[in-house]
Amino acid sequence: MAIYPIIPATDLRFDTVSGLLPAIIQDADSGQVLMLGYMNAEAWRRTQEDERVTFFSRSKNRLWVKGESSGNYLKVVSLHVDCDADTVLIRAIPAGPTCHRGSVSCFEQPDQLQAPIAPIGFLSSLERLIVQRHDYPEQAPTSYTVSLFKKGMPKIAQKVGEEAVETVIDAVSGSRETLPGEVADLLYHLLVLLVAAGVPMAEVIAVLQERHRLPNTRHLNND
Repeated sequence: MAIYPIIPATDLRFDTVSGLLPAIIQDADSGQVLMLGYMNAEAWRRTQEDERVTFFSRSKNRLWVKGESSGNYLKVVSLHVDCDADTVLIRAIPAGPTCHRGSVSCFEQPDQLQAPIAPIGFLSSLERLIVQRHDYPEQAPTSYTVSLFKKGMPKIAQKVGEEAVETVIDAVSGSRETLPGEVADLLYHLLVLLVAAGVPMAEVIAVLQERHRLPNTRHLNND
């Protein structure tokens, strides 16, 4: 059952000649734009019903489920229509690389594959990798993250405490050069703790957003 409101095709303005409209696909976690495709009314309907992005392939002249060959499906999270109703934005969770070249996004160039992404996008990508280490430890048996999960929550919580103390020490002592590294260690171990506890980072962000919406909630006003 879809968690997003169903938008009928009659609410959209498909091109009068081709019967298509452009669909922009965005990573729901990182915010990265993954690809651009085209949909007709049937592709739009199928995308909502199946909760997998379906395009109309102009080269194949048929409906095309993204990932039908590779298994790298795009799971729909939310649907958005622009102000003219002739373009749609679909926020989705990719099951693997979106581009046929093996890159995350179709907009990445070969010499840009290691280019930095937005900070919150990187944290989401890191969280996704940590989840993978948790769910499939056999894929990276020598990984430090996997070793933490094997030791269990007490060890993970201990590491969070240690890194928090080291962060506080650097902050109080004015160690500007080493503080970013300590905070990075703290954030990483916090993500490991959240994954071990089964709490997605999105839930934490939702709490922050709610507190920002209600500035008198507890002590936090995110201004």
